[in-house]
Amino acid sequence: MSKAILSVWTTWYPEADFHWRLTVTSPALALSFDLAAATRHLAASDERLARLIEETLPFQLDIAGAPSPYEVLIESITHQSISGKAAATIFARIKALGANDRAPTPQEMLKLPKRALRKVGLSGAKILAMKDLAKKTIEGIVPSLEEAEKLSDEELVERLVSVRGIGAWTVEMFLIFRLGRPDVLPIHDLGVKKGWAVTYGKRHMPKPKELLAFGERWRPYRTVASWYMWRACQRAGNAALRKIGPAKVRKRRPANAIRRKRKLSAAKRIAVKRN
Repeated sequence: MSKAILSVWTTWYPEADFHWRLTVTSPALALSFDLAAATRHLAASDERLARLIEETLPFQLDIAGAPSPYEVLIESITHQSISGKAAATIFARIKALGANDRAPTPQEMLKLPKRALRKVGLSGAKILAMKDLAKKTIEGIVPSLEEAEKLSDEELVERLVSVRGIGAWTVEMFLIFRLGRPDVLPIHDLGVKKGWAVTYGKRHMPKPKELLAFGERWRPYRTVASWYMWRACQRAGNAALRKIGPAKVRKRRPANAIRRKRKLSAAKRIAVKRN
């Protein structure tokens, strides 16, 4: 079984300044898949990716000695829509409300008055999200770490996105960086989309559906391919990344132009019949 090389990995939330940092001090944990087989498969199925794999560092993945999904999601809610530095300060205050330098338990979170959570710097929306997370954890909708390891990716996404304020991207990062799942493709991630544009020589990022369709060639190791897209993004540097535009949007023709075209087509059909 391949071993994960541990490092500090940073990625970002596409619609906010949300930095997902994992500082790991525990020993390397075994990956749940054969890394050599994964890289061989990807190299054989994608020439550009094969070149990237050859030119850059070997695949590295932080799999933390993971806290519970509840604790991971408490931290992710804290980081939403604010800078990483501000979020770290607020999260430290949240942990001070719990015991042993950990976030309050679900039971403690439900008992905490809203004014106490506002005092640490949380918005009203984040307080509601954390209360909902605590409630769904107690109800068993949000699983324990042991339970999460037994659930499929689809089952975890379905359960966790039912929590107020938790989107698919947050769950995907949990699947990759906490559970080490091999076949996750974060189609909305800015780093993956820009890395794809760099790797395949595109001037625009792909649309999520386009990236999803393209990524079929990477199955069942889309996590590894996504990691190399992040690496491509990191290697390119800010100057190159600034040149990559958003996904192209097809311009819709005005309704009157469509009507004119239909009338012209109808007139042509009538003329053909007459002749």
